[in-house]
Amino acid sequence: MTKATNDNWWRGGVIYQIYPRSYADSNGDGIGDLNGITAKLDHVAALGADGIWLSPFFKSPMKDFGYDVSDYCDVDPMFGTVGDFRKLVDRAHALGLKVMIDQVLSHSSDQHPWFVESRSSLNNPKADWYVWADAKSDGTPPNNWLSIFGGSAWQWDTRRCQYYMHNFLTSQPDLNFHNIEVQNALLDTVKFWLDLGVDGYRLDTANFYFHDAQLRDNPARGRPDGEDPAVNAVNPYGWQWHQHDKSQPENLAFLRRLRALLDQYPNTTMVGEIGDDDGLGRVAEYTSGGDKLHMAYCFDLLGTAHSAAHFRSFVQRFEEVAPGGWPCWALSNHDVVRVASRWGQGTQPAHPDLLRLGAALQMSLRGSPCIYQGDELGLPEADIAFEDLQDPYGITMWPEFKGRDGCRTPMPWTGAAADLGFSSVASSAAPWLPVAEPHRALAVDAQERDAASLLHFYRGLLRWRKSQPALVHGTLSVLPAHPQVLAFVRAHEGRRLLCVFNFSGTAAQWEVPAELAAATEVPGSGLAVVARSGNLLQLPAWGGAYYQLG
Repeated sequence: MTKATNDNWWRGGVIYQIYPRSYADSNGDGIGDLNGITAKLDHVAALGADGIWLSPFFKSPMKDFGYDVSDYCDVDPMFGTVGDFRKLVDRAHALGLKVMIDQVLSHSSDQHPWFVESRSSLNNPKADWYVWADAKSDGTPPNNWLSIFGGSAWQWDTRRCQYYMHNFLTSQPDLNFHNIEVQNALLDTVKFWLDLGVDGYRLDTANFYFHDAQLRDNPARGRPDGEDPAVNAVNPYGWQWHQHDKSQPENLAFLRRLRALLDQYPNTTMVGEIGDDDGLGRVAEYTSGGDKLHMAYCFDLLGTAHSAAHFRSFVQRFEEVAPGGWPCWALSNHDVVRVASRWGQGTQPAHPDLLRLGAALQMSLRGSPCIYQGDELGLPEADIAFEDLQDPYGITMWPEFKGRDGCRTPMPWTGAAADLGFSSVASSAAPWLPVAEPHRALAVDAQERDAASLLHFYRGLLRWRKSQPALVHGTLSVLPAHPQVLAFVRAHEGRRLLCVFNFSGTAAQWEVPAELAAATEVPGSGLAVVARSGNLLQLPAWGGAYYQLG
C-alpha cells in the first residue's frame, strides 16, 4: 500500500498537552470541555506550539477520568459532542496547530460493551477479548503480577469464576492483544478519529498491550532506593522486575500494524508513553526503523533530579542506544508532580531562573518537546486536602503519596476571578478540583502584563528556537562532563550550535574546548547574559547560553 506524504512537522515540533477537565469550562458545570479548549486555543498559538495533545474525552464512567473508555468512538457528554470536536479541530487547523488525541488501547472500562459481553460467560463471542485466567488450586490469582494502583493485578469475577487482569483499577480490565479480533477492533477505532481529521495520537501505556501468554511470575526486585519516578518506594509495584506483564516482543508487530494505518493519512504521527524498567532502551526499540512509533517518551525528565550529571547521563545514554530514534521530552504531565515543585526546595518552588533553564534545555535536546498546560506559567503543585481528592490512585496511597490531583487543578486564566477564570459562565458550579491560591499571582492575565514573566520567556524561547534549525533538526554530541555544567553541540547542514547550561545554584566557570574556540554567542534565547574571557565562560547560577559555530 502506498504511503501518504508526511511533512514531518512532529520531528522537532513543540506539542502542548491539554487536560480537558481542567483547561477551560464553557458551560459553567465546573468541568472543562471541548468548547472551552476551542475558545482558548489562541493561547497555545501565541505560545508558539506546533500542535496540541488532548487527554481523553471519550465516553467514560470517569473512574480514572477518561482513561477508562466505555465507547472509543464518541465524546463523553460532559465534554461536548463529536460536532464540538470537529469545531475544535477546524479552529486548531486555522491557527496552524495540529491535533493529537490520547488513545487508551491497553485496557477499557468494565462498562464497555465488549467487557460486559466478555464477562457474561466462558463461551460468548468475546469471551477471549480480555485477559482471563483460572485461579490456582488454592483459589489465589494465577501469578504475582501487581496493579500500579495497588494490590494484585487480578480481580475475581463471579460470573465466569475466573480472574481478569487489570494493570490499573479493577474497573479497567486489560484487553487481550493475543486475539487478532481485538487488534482489528481497536485499529477501527483509531481509523474513526483519523477520518475526522486528527493529526496523530498520544498512546497511553504503549508498552502494556501484550502480556506473557504463559502468565509467568515476575522476578523479585526488592524494595528500591533512590528517586526513580517510575518506582514509588511506598508502592510494591516497583518491587518487581516487570519482565512478563508488559513490554513483550509481540508488541512490536502490533505497533507496525498501527504505524501502517497512520501511514495511510498524510502528515500524521504517534508518540507513545513508555513505563518500563529500561525506559530509554524501550524508547529506542519502539522508535527505530521508521515502521513503529514516530516518537516515544519515558520518565527520565519527570523525576526530582535536575543536576548536570543526571541530565548528561540520560542524554548520553539515549544517543548511544537510539541514534536513529526520536524522543519526546516533557518536564511535566498529568501524571507527575509539577516541575516547579519537583525541582524546588522543600515547600518552596524552584527558582524562576531554574525554570527558564529547564525550558531552554527541553527546547535544545534532540527530539520533540511537550509542554504540559501551566508549565509556561511556572505553576507549582497544588496542595489538595484529602477530602477534596478525586484521584483513586491518591486515595489508595494516601498519605505518603497524594496522587495526581495536585497537577490537574484548573488552569489559571484570570487572577482576580474567584475560579481564576476557569469558567466563562458567571454563575458557574465550583470547579471539579479546588483552584490553587498560589496560582492566582501566576495567572495568564498577570503574566501577559509583565514583560519579564515566564510566559513571555516561553514565547520568546519558542520563537527563537524556530530560527535555529540545529535545535529543531540537528544531531547531538555531548561534551565532557563538568560538575555543574551540561554542554553539548547540535549540528545541522554544516552549522553547529553549542549549548551550555549551569544546573547549579552557584556561579560556574566552564572552558570552551579549543576546537570550539571560534564560537560566537547567539542572542535572543532570553537566558541570562554570560561573561566570556578568552575561552572561559562565567555562567551565573541557573544560567546558560548558546554559541554558533560555522
